[in-house]
Amino acid sequence: MLKVLLVEDDLDLATAIIDYMALEDIEADYAADGQIGYNLITSHTYDVIVLDLNLPKIEGLMVCERVRSQGIQVPILMLTAKDTLDDKLRGFSKGADDYLVKPFEMEELIARVNVLSKRKSGQISKLVVEDLELDLAGKEVRRAGELLKLSPIATKILEVLMRESPSTVSREKLIQTVWGSEQPDSNSLKVHIFNLRKQVNKEGFRPLIHTIPSFGFAIKPAED
Repeated sequence: MLKVLLVEDDLDLATAIIDYMALEDIEADYAADGQIGYNLITSHTYDVIVLDLNLPKIEGLMVCERVRSQGIQVPILMLTAKDTLDDKLRGFSKGADDYLVKPFEMEELIARVNVLSKRKSGQISKLVVEDLELDLAGKEVRRAGELLKLSPIATKILEVLMRESPSTVSREKLIQTVWGSEQPDSNSLKVHIFNLRKQVNKEGFRPLIHTIPSFGFAIKPAED
């Protein structure tokens, strides 16, 4: 049975999450503010921490930073009402592993908790989707142990897709995240995705990169 800590000051939402987790055979401890949450994290062992961004006493990002400074590697899923790149980058820089934007479906929360529970060391060194691995420090990508040859831009695109997996990332969001204010020409994203797909989805491997018509791209197993 997975053991999760939920740190969330909205009592109604917290009750709904805990009840749903119980149905999924997940045991959940609860903290209503950042200070209690931090105390529980440093004195108990959890498989995943679900941590709200805006908390009383100690805000979520500060809790996350303090936890990582203690060398605690449990994966952290941040809950936030803001779907902005700046908020996510700040969270990742403080040690968060994943983000979920409110309002969300309970099924997606459980799916992300289950995925994170398999990550032994949180966000410290690598992103993993099935047999695809991205070494964040060395910027090396491997599929089933085989080193893939990717350009820096393709690697950056892959990182965005893997961080959001299994969710779909829009073309606009990819362009904004990868290129920022320096907008590329109209074919750049298409060319990089084509080259990325050639490497990741090469013959002999199950396809992981998928085009979502009229919206964007996703990295996930085909059956999802």
